[in-house]
Amino acid sequence: MSRRVPAGTLSRRPTVSVVVPCYNYARYLAECVETVLTQEGVDPEVIIVDDASTDASATVAAALAAADGRVRVIRHPANRGHIATYNDGLAEATGDYVVLLSADDLLLPGSLARATALLEANPSVGMAYGHPTHLYEGRPPKPPRTRVRNWTIWDGPEWIRLRCRAGINCIFNPEVVLRTSVQREIGGYRPDLPHSGDLEMWLRAASVADVGRVNGTDQAYYRVHAASMQRTVYAGHLTDLRARWDAFQVVLTGRAAGIPDADGLLTTVRRTLANEALGQVRRICSEGRAEHDGDLVDSYLRFARELWPDAPALAAWRAIPVARRAGEHRSAVTALTTYRTIEDKIRWRRWRWNGV
Repeated sequence: MSRRVPAGTLSRRPTVSVVVPCYNYARYLAECVETVLTQEGVDPEVIIVDDASTDASATVAAALAAADGRVRVIRHPANRGHIATYNDGLAEATGDYVVLLSADDLLLPGSLARATALLEANPSVGMAYGHPTHLYEGRPPKPPRTRVRNWTIWDGPEWIRLRCRAGINCIFNPEVVLRTSVQREIGGYRPDLPHSGDLEMWLRAASVADVGRVNGTDQAYYRVHAASMQRTVYAGHLTDLRARWDAFQVVLTGRAAGIPDADGLLTTVRRTLANEALGQVRRICSEGRAEHDGDLVDSYLRFARELWPDAPALAAWRAIPVARRAGEHRSAVTALTTYRTIEDKIRWRRWRWNGV
């Protein structure tokens, strides 16, 4: 079940540990840390974990720590990768709440007070998030929204069920605040999920606690740039599909005791992701790219069959020949592209409003 409740304000100053993993992000690091230290209504600490950067990150981090006692630095003597970097920082958190904030992202003014107010008022909630807004390289930032509309509280299993039906991660990451006791209970990031560790972490948190969202405001800037991990190491929709399946599978099998009807939800995810793969095939075909991208089409079809052996019986599979024929006509391609653009905008507006 979910419920909308009026938003409240803080009655005390909670402590928040903000872990800032950094690898070759010296150019962003100082601005990132500044957005934490200037948060009002909370007492923040910053834990910078430098993963043996080869740029000036270590120098910048040391200067920030020297200038402000609320900043600590952990420096890896050799590169250990992002999962170990995250976990080393989380293990050092001492606050009531903990945030993982990539060195290229930014918190927005008041975001920590807004999220912790929800958590303070609702002890059953282990994780609170809000809406992140994109910060594009070379473009001026979009002015953030600052007025809280209300809060949404989901029972943990209900939030997991919604994620299984959608099959996607509705959270980018910098907009999340976790109760540190919940973080300790569920443990750190899994090394075997390098791409979908965030999704698995949120699902794991929801298996032991409720989930809350601050509605109406923008909580963080998620920076989009060519060097980000999402656009380099883990680029590709099929890679993302497989990684999401791994995350859902791990949680729904490994934590089934805390998730009602885990087997049924696993079936839901299988079908959801199979349909998404088939949807990508339809898109490729309707855009007239089936012959050029034949190997990719075959990969999507294999993935759909892996998850749903009877995939040819799904309506999405039966629609593929129609898409192929549409792809042969320019007017049909234009119409389908326009329709998908409108559909994507509607989906984005719905997510922006309710967070799922």
